[in-house]
Amino acid sequence: MNYLFGIGGFLLGYVFGSIPCGLWLVQAFHGIDIRDYGSHNIGTTNVFRTVGAKTAALVLVGDMLKGIAALALISRFTDDPAIVAITALGALLGHNYSLFLGFKGGKGVATGLGLFLYMLPAGAAAGFGIWALIVLITRYVSLGSVVAAVVAAGTGWYLGYPVPYAVFGTLACLFVIIRHKENISRLLNGTESKIKAGHLEDKN
Repeated sequence: MNYLFGIGGFLLGYVFGSIPCGLWLVQAFHGIDIRDYGSHNIGTTNVFRTVGAKTAALVLVGDMLKGIAALALISRFTDDPAIVAITALGALLGHNYSLFLGFKGGKGVATGLGLFLYMLPAGAAAGFGIWALIVLITRYVSLGSVVAAVVAAGTGWYLGYPVPYAVFGTLACLFVIIRHKENISRLLNGTESKIKAGHLEDKN
């Protein structure tokens, strides 16, 4: 592996991943700071609960595309799976610890989905299917996200994707679980909130 490409890929991924789509899009369309509402998170779920589905969909797509864009760009210069995986790790860390937000950020689910789509498409499909089924049945986005991350990561190993990709999938899964530790605690004691679309007028 070319170490300069590895360092460059990581930094590229980190900068792209740091773009706070939820914060900027909600500010642009609704004139508020999403961090002042709901769970105070910049991710799709809190945007959905606060301002509704349309903006949440834009945030979801934006968070997915920023990771995909970083991988597509680095892939123009190298096809080394290890460098692509390092770039993906940078993007995931950027989303979770954004340089634009004082090294705070989201929980990595949407950005992780975009990265999986590029590197581990079968894992992404399996994970998304499980996520949709769990959320549809239980209305718990956090539960769906954690289980989907485990399924997606396991699929990467099971189907024999390049080892660096499968390793990234496992690390991404661990990040999602860690970032959802408070949600997991609330799920276990029965106090986790179920998903419901919100509107700003409901907050006033």
